[in-house]
Amino acid sequence: MPDDIWLRALLRNAKDIAILGAKDKPGQPVDGVGRYLRGQGYTIWPVHPARATVWGLAAYPDLASLPKPVDIIDVFRAPQYCPEHARQVLALPWRPKVFWMQSGIVSPEARELLEAAGVAVVENACLMVEHARLLGSAAEQQA
Repeated sequence: MPDDIWLRALLRNAKDIAILGAKDKPGQPVDGVGRYLRGQGYTIWPVHPARATVWGLAAYPDLASLPKPVDIIDVFRAPQYCPEHARQVLALPWRPKVFWMQSGIVSPEARELLEAAGVAVVENACLMVEHARLLGSAAEQQA
């Protein structure tokens, strides 16, 4: 995982986050994380093949359908799907700053593919937890 200095800078400078596997089902981790990130001022781009909207936002069926590049791709998919998502990222005409696999998600194959192409990878870490830890009021005073 990248160090705290790099992560803090990423989170301060990022504007757009695609949430892969987005769904607004109460009680699901993805729902809490998506709502939190929206509340922190990020522009959220839900990606889900079967949903038309998530959190009142238009949802996109896949990463290639996004209307603009994003800074972070936040992945809420099982590890076995991550290599294919990594290949989808590599087929895009742009690169995200980071491919972020949420808590419990680790994919050495996805990591290897993306890092070889210069995309940073975070595995097994919650974007919401790391944001609160690094950019919460106490973290701001320490920075």
